[in-house]
Amino acid sequence: MDSKLRIFIPIYPGVTHLDFTGPHQFFSRVPQIDVVVASIGGEPVDAQGLTFSNLDDLTDIAACDVLCVPGGLGCLDAAKDIRFIHAIRHLAGTAKFVTSVCTGSLILGAAGLLHGRRAACHWAWRDMLPLFGAIPDPARVVRDDEIITGGGVTAGIDFALTVIAELTDDETAQRAQLILEYAPAPPFDAGRPETAPAAIHDHVVADMAELQASRYRQAQYLAERYATRR
Repeated sequence: MDSKLRIFIPIYPGVTHLDFTGPHQFFSRVPQIDVVVASIGGEPVDAQGLTFSNLDDLTDIAACDVLCVPGGLGCLDAAKDIRFIHAIRHLAGTAKFVTSVCTGSLILGAAGLLHGRRAACHWAWRDMLPLFGAIPDPARVVRDDEIITGGGVTAGIDFALTVIAELTDDETAQRAQLILEYAPAPPFDAGRPETAPAAIHDHVVADMAELQASRYRQAQYLAERYATRR
């Protein structure tokens, strides 16, 4: 009998590939872990010019030890698909840990899994979490009982190491960290709004303002749509 821990990653059109390929790379380095990536119908998924194929069918997955939902600009569109949300709810009910990276927490929120829970999210979309009853937390990795969430994109690697240590032990996580030479030393300290130079911050925020407003309205719609199903 296969005794490996099973981590399930559901992906969808518009997923940010690093949100799941980063954690996937680390999870895959742990012999005790089996990683399954799936989509609705097992259909190929396009993500920023890359196509991921040979995927499992999301609706066929019966159970997992860890549900890991990545984010991306397509996250709220994915949450509109009731088949996708039903699968997320079902798998969350079987998992020891329910987790996400970046705006994957908005999917968990739409599925009704974050009521009263602290959760991380990409800084640009974090203010949408309260629409789903969640408590925004700016930390890079946030643990609230069985809910573990990572912040924006690259936080997925810190998140993965946290999950590996939780599922196995610190030494196993550290081995994966050393094998993959994860020793970040960025050439700039512009990765968060509070550290980015003012001119860079203002330019990025201005560029994203229209998209943020549109996504907020979309999140409001989803919060209202699923409110009666919680």
